[in-house]
Amino acid sequence: MDALLHQVFAGLASGGIYASLALALVMIHNATNHINFAQGEMAMFSTYIAWSLINIGVPYWAAFVATIVISFFAAAAIERILIRPVEKAPVLTVVSVFIGLLLILNSVAGWIYTYTIKSFTSPFPSEPPFGNKFVSSHELGAIAIALFVLVAMYLFFRVTPLGLAMRAAAENPASSRLVGIRVGWMLALGWGFAGAIGAIAGMMIAPLVYLDPNMMAGIMLYAFAGALLGGIDNPWGAVIGGFLMGVLENVVGALIGTELKLTVALVLIIIVLLLRPNGLWGHKVVSRV
Repeated sequence: MDALLHQVFAGLASGGIYASLALALVMIHNATNHINFAQGEMAMFSTYIAWSLINIGVPYWAAFVATIVISFFAAAAIERILIRPVEKAPVLTVVSVFIGLLLILNSVAGWIYTYTIKSFTSPFPSEPPFGNKFVSSHELGAIAIALFVLVAMYLFFRVTPLGLAMRAAAENPASSRLVGIRVGWMLALGWGFAGAIGAIAGMMIAPLVYLDPNMMAGIMLYAFAGALLGGIDNPWGAVIGGFLMGVLENVVGALIGTELKLTVALVLIIIVLLLRPNGLWGHKVVSRV
């Protein structure tokens, strides 16, 4: 029973990270109707920026905030420079740009930082809180930060005028332009927020999996599976799907072995696409023909 509880709590910690990345995927999908396959590599590169800042003596939380700001503007610049020129191009062209961006970021990170695995410091105490044996301080902190980010984004999009304008631009660009919303800049801001959320996810997962240019490959797959499970067009559905994916991955992985954990995500993606393509909480799209 203790082992099961430990796997569940550890799954919630990793699930919070998957949920954050899934939310980033949904934000870009809702704005562009495309999946950003380079989201994981963007998060990885942001984590290397944080590692560099910490290594030159910047305090952890100052490096944390600085990395989020840098990632926000870098992601917005990527949208303006690379994605905007092909926004009306065929789907294959856009997918090729995403894959090209993935390969470029991975190669540049390997060129600058090498492919040697590096440790990444955790800001949380090494001892588990309250003497518990089920969840570490870092896992508990990662859950808390993930929930804080998700609630903050929810309030931003539901309450603030800028958040409402971004939602309107994503859902109906033509009508938004008629009421004076600068749709192009709203999309760039959406990319910026996705980049910032990815940076937070990368900095939270790095102490658990270590830091290297390929660290986000499997994590991105789990996040994508969580987004599909919950609904790729439903932010809260994707968040719930991310948490479910984390728990499922850990529990099933403990039963069948860590070597086959990645298979769980692949099988889940296939099942969801076959049985419920819109996800558990996704919206059905009806088109007249």
